[in-house]
Amino acid sequence: MPEAAPVTVAPTAPPTPAGAGRGPLGAEELAALDAHWRAANYLSAGQIYLLDNPLLREPLRPEHVKPRLLGHWGTDPGLNLVHTHLNRVIMARDLDLLCVWGPGHGAPAVLANSWLDGSYTAAYPDVTRDEAGLRRLFKQFSFPGGVPSHASPETPGSIHEGGELGYSLAHAYGAAFDNPDLVVACVIGDGEAETGPLAASWFSHTFLDPVHDGAVLPILHLNGWKIANPTVLARLPESQLDGLLRGYGYEPLRVAGDDPAAVHQDLARAMDTALDRIAALQREARAGRYDGSDGPARPRWPVITLRTPKGWTGPREVDGKPVEGTWRAHQIPVSGARSDPAHLRELERWLRSYRPSELFDENGAPVALVRAVNPSGPRRLGANPHANGGLLLRDLPLPPLADCAVPVEEPGTTTHEPTQALGGLLARVMEATRDRRDFRLVGPDETASNRLQDVYRSTGKAWQERTLPVDEHLERGGRVMEVLSEHLCQGWLEGYLLTGRHGLFSSYEAFVHVVDSMANQHIKWLRTSRRLPWRRPIASLTYLLTSHVWRQDHNGFSHQDPGFVDHVLNKSPEAVRVYLPPDTNTLLAVADHTLRSRDYVNVVIAGKQPCFDWLGIEDARAHCARGAGIWEWAGTEPESTDREPDVVLACAGDVPTQEVLAAADLLRRHLPEVAVRVVNVVDIARLMPSDAHPHGMSDRDYDALFTRDRPVIFAYHGYPWLIHRLTYRRAGHDDLHVRGYMEEGSTTTPFDMVVRNDLDRYRLAMDVIDRVPGLAVRAARLRQRLADARYRHEGWIREHGRDLPEVAEWRWGTDRPML
Repeated sequence: MPEAAPVTVAPTAPPTPAGAGRGPLGAEELAALDAHWRAANYLSAGQIYLLDNPLLREPLRPEHVKPRLLGHWGTDPGLNLVHTHLNRVIMARDLDLLCVWGPGHGAPAVLANSWLDGSYTAAYPDVTRDEAGLRRLFKQFSFPGGVPSHASPETPGSIHEGGELGYSLAHAYGAAFDNPDLVVACVIGDGEAETGPLAASWFSHTFLDPVHDGAVLPILHLNGWKIANPTVLARLPESQLDGLLRGYGYEPLRVAGDDPAAVHQDLARAMDTALDRIAALQREARAGRYDGSDGPARPRWPVITLRTPKGWTGPREVDGKPVEGTWRAHQIPVSGARSDPAHLRELERWLRSYRPSELFDENGAPVALVRAVNPSGPRRLGANPHANGGLLLRDLPLPPLADCAVPVEEPGTTTHEPTQALGGLLARVMEATRDRRDFRLVGPDETASNRLQDVYRSTGKAWQERTLPVDEHLERGGRVMEVLSEHLCQGWLEGYLLTGRHGLFSSYEAFVHVVDSMANQHIKWLRTSRRLPWRRPIASLTYLLTSHVWRQDHNGFSHQDPGFVDHVLNKSPEAVRVYLPPDTNTLLAVADHTLRSRDYVNVVIAGKQPCFDWLGIEDARAHCARGAGIWEWAGTEPESTDREPDVVLACAGDVPTQEVLAAADLLRRHLPEVAVRVVNVVDIARLMPSDAHPHGMSDRDYDALFTRDRPVIFAYHGYPWLIHRLTYRRAGHDDLHVRGYMEEGSTTTPFDMVVRNDLDRYRLAMDVIDRVPGLAVRAARLRQRLADARYRHEGWIREHGRDLPEVAEWRWGTDRPML
């Protein structure tokens, strides 16, 4: 398809006094838009400043002003302008339109507009559209017991947590994927545009299929300043900024100025041009008029650059210093209104400049001229069901687990790659959702590396650029999303889930830390939204962390970090779950559970290398439902006595489970009189007390499993101090000894990784000898042989480059020598 010609929309001549006649807006429509914008600006400023006297029915007094002024004014006029004009095009075109509000702390604008269109009152009936409701709206903002200063879950119409910058555009694209009738506008602040995640997000259109997906309209709002510094993009020459956006693959439309009438006309024209182009591009694509096989592979989508003053319509000067159009407008332009009479007069002059008596009737409701710009019903930005995705969510059609399970006749005698079996399950899910298109798999360039390649039987990898004969599995409309940016993967999936769909994020374990902060924000979103009765539950965000610490022996130390679990378990217990399935069938059972779950962040850690099969599928399901349990077949506890075990060997994770089972095998062979109990933990939160986590165990259940006073040797997948932190209140904590990853890694053999971190079978058996009373002397010779095996291992791998035969060839229940 030929490249579209550049489009520039900018003031070219002085506007007529009324602003009519120079653009698409007639005098009446211009008056309505301007009235709506002024009303929204007044409400935004009022939320920041006013505790009472919301409509200035009387002269402003100090007690009408909040004692603590918190909030951000500078971005609000631009957001209100965009919201007002989005209302216009929604009504004119009957658009299904969602907006992602990127600029931080812009909640006053979004709240103001949702109050104006009634969607805020629908969510919060006590905040009525009258003077009393307006008083509540103003008081609650950044006030104890109220709402935050950024667009948050409490904000109707929001799917974006504005507390951290950089993710708005990725969220917008995530919302547009598989939503062919949806337009997602995304307001990007020029400060936000300086972040790495946002810079990468411009590539998202490369993955947007105009046939099956909706459209994203980025609106880059250039008001020039951050808290105290200029913004980079606002200082670029126009030609350089246009070149940057064109280089990303967009066609920019410029809107700039500080004359309201002119800017209204120019923004209306730009939005009409952009939406006309979007509609034309989608028509061409859906009619099959481009395929991109030998030329440009995708449309060039429009982007609007909107350049308006920071804090527009606010005070021009305060205390003799310029404010409007400078960094001083970022937060509180008039800071001393409660204590300084001059500031109080300036604040009143500013608020009255919007002429609130023209905008609100005697009861405090918006007048008809203001209401004329409001869409109705679900077309309102504050009421669009895509912004409350649980309203649209359908159950995911998951296959019977028996169809995906691996056969297990005897524990520990066969091996499979757990994630490959999961790939088969995901392929079935992809097939079952082929027509409804509400499931996606995202991850950095690793789907096949992580053994999930069976999904390609049902769908390809999303791609809109040109293709080469050597390419594999690239497909327009594919629902596997691969890009070498964890930020984009996370942002896309969040936007997809928040708008009522399902998905899975697969990542190398060590590098999921790239999105620590994004995960944190999403968990906070879920925790808050669970407390809002009008927010409906959404599908959980599930991480599959594979290529994990214990099998990064080839890549080495840089690829070894199991600490994401620690990060997640610091967060709200009601919203986080962590699972460490020990084999293939338990991974399938965990996946079945997590993909059905709602309103959680699930972390699932599973290996992609061949792993022993311990449990058949029904036993696996039962074990996962328990979360932690005794593997009777693996221990040596007498069945017919009341004797407690001499020691508990506990494990969590696939490699720790293998080493514990091998240690139990050693003890069975060489110390058969020692009563060993083997406990496997799948759900790590089960270790916590029941009053600390919904999945936690009561003290009685914990003591029954681990005993109150017998030594517990715990082999754990990650950093060992996490287990101590989770169990420090338990009766037997002094007898708990945890082995795990101790930051000892290299490019080495698989078994050497566990030896380096004292997690190997020989070390675990030595721990039993050291901690079970009476064994230190009686089993001294065995302990020495175990230590010798560790030394022999080191010499062997340095000579042969592979693990000892007795380690590499070990199987559960065989008579093969282990020492």
